[in-house]
Amino acid sequence: MTARLTLVSHHLCPYVQRAAISLAEKGVPFERVDVDLANKPDWFKAVSPLGKVPLLRVRHGDAQEVIFESAVILEFLEETEANPLHPADPLLRARHRAWIEFGSAILNAIGRFYSAADEAAFLRESGGLSGMFARVEAELAARQSGPWFAGDHFSLVDAVYGPVFRYFDTFDRIGDFGILDGKPLVQAWRAALSKRKSVKEAVGLDYPQRLHAFLRAKGSYLSEIIRLQAIATPQARSA
Repeated sequence: MTARLTLVSHHLCPYVQRAAISLAEKGVPFERVDVDLANKPDWFKAVSPLGKVPLLRVRHGDAQEVIFESAVILEFLEETEANPLHPADPLLRARHRAWIEFGSAILNAIGRFYSAADEAAFLRESGGLSGMFARVEAELAARQSGPWFAGDHFSLVDAVYGPVFRYFDTFDRIGDFGILDGKPLVQAWRAALSKRKSVKEAVGLDYPQRLHAFLRAKGSYLSEIIRLQAIATPQARSA
């Protein structure tokens, strides 16, 4: 495809990351433009019906189309670019799409986890997340062996779960919440994804500091853990 692609982005958004990973895996050149979602520019509000990222601007000569919603962007790239990340078999493709949806549900659960207002809600959300990853563990146990969801072939499911696991790099530095404990296949998948070039480069070098600051400012139970940690460990204040 000869169109010029621009990914409209936010530095913390996991849905942007999955699009960036897909583009990198396909070897597609693209520009990336970050927007401040707390102070959305007029041009962004004009082209984003939901006021969210990612957006993919597709330019054909003087014409431009804007695609919104990450799932739609991923499917568009599958239909228009080389190096497919979906399996060719329709049944397997449907299975992958279902687990992509499950990955989005996990992201929603992660949001509830770091936003929980008190200890009871925090523990409830932690347990819910652990249960969701137990389902992932069972699915990984049922498939063929290999480092990725589909075995030896990196797929869109991997592109979706890379940003999911990235949250746990920061969570693990805050405390031992045990969400991924007793799930060796999930842990191995997480480790493999953390080393994948496309996954690593889907965020800026300052992503850990930005996410830590975001979590600390939430006013949640996790924010209080971070605050108390900073008091107990003075060097953590600069994180």
